[in-house]
Amino acid sequence: MSIEYTHHEFDVIVIGAGGAGLRAAIESARCGVKTAIISKSLLGKAHTVMAEGGCAAALQNADPRDNWKVHFHDTMKGSKWLADWKMAEFHAKEAPERVRELEQWGAVFDRTKTNLINQRNFGGHTFPRLAHVGDSTGLEIIRTLQEKGIHSGIDIFMEYTVTDLFKNNEGECIGCIGYNRVDGEIHSFSAKSIILATGGITRCWSVCSGSWEYTGDGHALALKAGAELRDMEFVQFHPTGMVWPPSVRGILVTEGVRGEGGRLLNSENERFMFNYVPEMFAGDHAETIEESNQWVEEVVSGKLATVRRPPELLTRDVVAKAINSEVKAGRGSPHGGAFLDISHRGEEAILKKLPSMHHQFKELAGVDISKEPMEVGPTAHYVMGGIRVNAKTQESCVPGLFACGEVASGLHGANRLGGNSLSDLIVFGKRAGEFASENAKEREQPKIDENEIQKAANKILAPLMKKEGENPGKIYDELRDMMQENVGIIRTKEEMISALTKLEEFEERQKSTFSGTSRKYNSGWHQALDLINMIIVSKAATLAALTREESRGGHTRDDFPTPDDDYWGQTLNVIWMDDGEVKIKQEEKEEMRDDLKETIKEVKAMIAERAAEQGSDE
Repeated sequence: MSIEYTHHEFDVIVIGAGGAGLRAAIESARCGVKTAIISKSLLGKAHTVMAEGGCAAALQNADPRDNWKVHFHDTMKGSKWLADWKMAEFHAKEAPERVRELEQWGAVFDRTKTNLINQRNFGGHTFPRLAHVGDSTGLEIIRTLQEKGIHSGIDIFMEYTVTDLFKNNEGECIGCIGYNRVDGEIHSFSAKSIILATGGITRCWSVCSGSWEYTGDGHALALKAGAELRDMEFVQFHPTGMVWPPSVRGILVTEGVRGEGGRLLNSENERFMFNYVPEMFAGDHAETIEESNQWVEEVVSGKLATVRRPPELLTRDVVAKAINSEVKAGRGSPHGGAFLDISHRGEEAILKKLPSMHHQFKELAGVDISKEPMEVGPTAHYVMGGIRVNAKTQESCVPGLFACGEVASGLHGANRLGGNSLSDLIVFGKRAGEFASENAKEREQPKIDENEIQKAANKILAPLMKKEGENPGKIYDELRDMMQENVGIIRTKEEMISALTKLEEFEERQKSTFSGTSRKYNSGWHQALDLINMIIVSKAATLAALTREESRGGHTRDDFPTPDDDYWGQTLNVIWMDDGEVKIKQEEKEEMRDDLKETIKEVKAMIAERAAEQGSDE
């Protein structure tokens, strides 16, 4: 049976309307090519708004000692040396220009006393580096890019889900197909370049900060089209998500709370992070409460912050695992987390610096954070892994298929520093748009085979064609619970082998789902299709985690608790699909350029010297 559909033609299509997608589309349109955005939800509703604390860039406004070299060093160190150093270099060098560009486009950043963009401390960053708008930075960036985008001549398709990509006989990406989530109508799109900017995969876990869109669509689309993924074992569990009440479990509590002096306490009122400082960070962080209090005084007074920051500002993987350890040791908060206390800063400072957090806890948990501590715990927040891309162009190994933002990989390696996500979006969103438009200018408008369109359309409608079957919502919930239990913050071989077996069962169950027959406003149908991608990316993350027999960054093996620098410190896991099966291989990471090795040594020496000076001052 032939299925009716509407066809569209563009030069560049961007799938995803978060910070990366908007920035890519703006750049593409600025280059003079016909550009469209396809968004799974409403414009402005993107996970970018969850990045509340700030956007990392070495502007040197808060501390003149900062520069791109220190930012590059911090990113590589935070990644446990697995980041693509080419991407880390582009990012550190270009982030300041991209932030100033946002300011020129109307972003209203917080200001210093001399009216420069203000910058705050964040975990893993040597100097105060995060340009911020209170604790609503991501929201302000989305607002600014959206305002710029709608005046750039971009066509926007809101509430459309893309289900498949098309390629020609030469293996080039030439278009996509999807459906309107409101009326269920099928739409096909031909394009000379496609940019994936679909975000992450964290909806595959039951405790997560991501909303319903985060089902790994871009990762799965790329795999099915022949692209490769890397680093999929590295899932960042943000240390601080809400843990109570159950209805808000997982909602993000910005790292800005700790960046403004927030203290983590266990049930015994102990600042336990002093017990969890890894050797590699020794000297970077305060060793006593007195040192930590001095740091807070400097932050409050506006002086240059010392190198020795509180241990609450260790990298996210360290803090998340520390909270998890305290809970397992019986020293957790009443609802299975830890206490985060910022009340010592006073109501005036909290309402000025953290207004959204004050409102969030007051309205959702009945807690006044200016007077009492919050309960927080780890929440699945970000995937460091994603589509392998060329560092310069952001093109995947499939010609004409580009990726940027969280769906792409490389910049963050084993662990992402807070604040690097927002600058990642604007730096590589710009690059993806630029090079995708260049590619489009060199190609003719492609033609998509009618049989391929009909085949893909039938797959979209398959859940509606049955007369009975299992409720997709039940499978959806059970899959997320299984991933939380078996591939969570602490992992073992037995649990992950069990997860892979269960994922095969979920795949069979997905094929027999029944969600009714209506195309209009049918959430069951949407979930049935989301499950396809969730199962694929869950397999990729689990297989990569099972294969990496060490603990590093966002990946912690209970049965292999220490890093293996000799092998896994030099090795990447690469995922691809062969005849519908998720496969894995290992590749040696590329050796860093000699001049960048010298840069790393130079920054390390500077940090050591500063730490020594701080020690002598005391």
